Amino acid sequence: MDTLTAMQISGSALKAERARLNIAAMNLANANTTRTMEGGPYKAKSVVFAAKPLEGVNFQDALNSSNERLRKVEVVRISEDKAPFKEVYDPSHPDADGNGIVRFPNVNVAEQMVDMMSAKRSYEANVTALDAAKSMALKALEIAR
Repeated sequence: MDTLTAMQISGSALKAERARLNIAAMNLANANTTRTMEGGPYKAKSVVFAAKPLEGVNFQDALNSSNERLRKVEVVRISEDKAPFKEVYDPSHPDADGNGIVRFPNVNVAEQMVDMMSAKRSYEANVTALDAAKSMALKALEIAR
């Protein structure tokens, strides 16, 4: 594995974790949204990751069997949470039904904060891996001088 392959894998992880962070931020921003364009309250969303084989492997890498096992991460889809909406009795709310019940989004704020912290830590770990690959490449260039 060359250093560019390591950088490609870390780059894919950075992109995926950024998407996860964006979804968590969107869920938190809409934690109290009772009216959406589709109608009804906002539905919490989550990101689904998948390991994909590396693309753009050159002929020499194709001959090297260790690269066949290398995988990068990609966002496969963004799915909606099927949990029920929170129902609160508030007859004064503009979105209350005839019984005075308001349906709020199914966003669990604590769960979203944990997901956001996890995405942040994963992002930092991949930045560290990317820095290590960059340092190795620079050291190799110094040796070649």
